[in-house]
Amino acid sequence: MPDRSHYTGPAEHSRDTPATSVQTAVLLVNLGTPVAPTAGALRPYLAEFLSDRRVIDLPRWQWWPILHGVILRLRPRRSAHAYGRIWDAQGSPLRWRSEALARALQAELGAEVRVALAMRYGEPAVASTIAQLAREGVRRLLVLPLYPQYSATSTGSVIDAVADAMKALRWPPELRFVNDYHDDPGHVEALAASIERWWAEHGRGDKLLLSFHGIPERYVRLGDPYAEQCRATARLLRDRLRLDESQLLLSFQSRVGRESWLSPYTDATVRRLASEGVKRLDVACPGFAVDCLETLEEIAMQNRDFFAAAGGESLRYIPALNDGAEQVHSLAALLRRHLQGWP
Repeated sequence: MPDRSHYTGPAEHSRDTPATSVQTAVLLVNLGTPVAPTAGALRPYLAEFLSDRRVIDLPRWQWWPILHGVILRLRPRRSAHAYGRIWDAQGSPLRWRSEALARALQAELGAEVRVALAMRYGEPAVASTIAQLAREGVRRLLVLPLYPQYSATSTGSVIDAVADAMKALRWPPELRFVNDYHDDPGHVEALAASIERWWAEHGRGDKLLLSFHGIPERYVRLGDPYAEQCRATARLLRDRLRLDESQLLLSFQSRVGRESWLSPYTDATVRRLASEGVKRLDVACPGFAVDCLETLEEIAMQNRDFFAAAGGESLRYIPALNDGAEQVHSLAALLRRHLQGWP
């Protein structure tokens, strides 16, 4: 079994860090989080997120009245309640777990590479983080969006934000991106090892459900590769765990609005499985690098309740890779490959 210990490393660099001799940096980018589980904190966060044309591609004349007239009046309070259920002593789980992963990768990669963290929405912002790296003397920048599967709504949006940040620099650094790592052998092995370790400690359920974040089906028809990359991850993981299609299933969560999203839907799937006699259901979320609202509240709480109400006994959420050794080793190896050729 892989080492279960979590890494600890040097604290995150201050924004006032003076210039150093380190010229190569890795920038991890995650989705983002409000600064507090309150309606007041959710409103600007949701406004930034839902104003992104990569996320909502409706014409502004059509979307703006809905966003400002309805959503930003009603959703912040509901979202604040959901965040309040998972907020802990360290704050937002997505924020502090992403910081822990960045520290772990810094320790793994060593002092020759600077590891920094930014959020696509909220703080620390992509633009200010890149500007700080430039002030520190960074001349080569490798960007790793913490989304294993590519979607224009997530990785594509990070690329936009990085491009905008580069426009503001008089002398931008040389730039590389990791577009996705959905089928990276090290990543698939990390997922499988983490699931096997969890089973060894807690026992194995009747079935394993992989729940990925959904996107509108229309986006896939327009050319987004996300759905096929999710299915590829599921196939690889099914083969590695030696399960068949009746033992390892795939679904998509977090749909909103009235148009069709990728299916089957997670909430409908857990209800169906319970009604068919499945008593213990294990759920993992391979599209999330660290645990967050969508895993800790939507899956481990909401869908647990859906499963129980439909007759199931126990929905057990298998945690994300977070800053565990499996993910730290696999991402470090991935980053080293992408850093090759840079002095």
